[in-house]
Amino acid sequence: MSLFRLDASIRPDHSASRALADIVETTWRAEVPSGEVVRRDVGLHPLPSGAWPLAVAASRMPEAERSTDQRDAVALATRLSDEVIDADALLFAVPLYNFGVSQHFKTWVDLAITNPRLATGGPQPLAGKPAVVVLVRGGAYGPGTPRDGWDHASGWIRRILEDVWATDLRVVEAEFTLVGVNPALDPFKELAASMRATAEERAADYGRELSLVRTP
Repeated sequence: MSLFRLDASIRPDHSASRALADIVETTWRAEVPSGEVVRRDVGLHPLPSGAWPLAVAASRMPEAERSTDQRDAVALATRLSDEVIDADALLFAVPLYNFGVSQHFKTWVDLAITNPRLATGGPQPLAGKPAVVVLVRGGAYGPGTPRDGWDHASGWIRRILEDVWATDLRVVEAEFTLVGVNPALDPFKELAASMRATAEERAADYGRELSLVRTP
């Protein structure tokens, strides 16, 4: 049994998204001690930004006419697709950056979607595959907050994972993750702690759910 894990945080340490994903993975591994974890860290090891246009251009021409760079881009997109298609369960940890999608996660999605198997309207090999996405936000963006509607990432990420790829998605969300880092957020310490505890509990529950997957 295998778990694919993607991290998009640019912080190697003190990352809220990594910490919650660690709980999912640790819980999963406790139930599946012989399981394999396939990692793709696009936050610390970004994919080449030029690979996407090369792969798109390559898809519009015969293979024999492709340049070396185009062939390399197509091969990379194939590897990215293989990693998620071959896994039994999926785990994504994606922070909100500047009110939008992490550029590294967006590059990963854009490149993976150039592979015909993961393209919009394609065969949907991920349909029904159990997945967890960890979404963290440094501040608060819920209804009634000053920045209600400023989160332009979470909805898009869910559209890709739930609608385009049709995974069986579970969502772990945590806000106010910059409490303790940004002094302006100090008044929200108790609320942040409560949110973190809820997110950690949910992460553990979902890790156990992922472990229930059994391959034929």
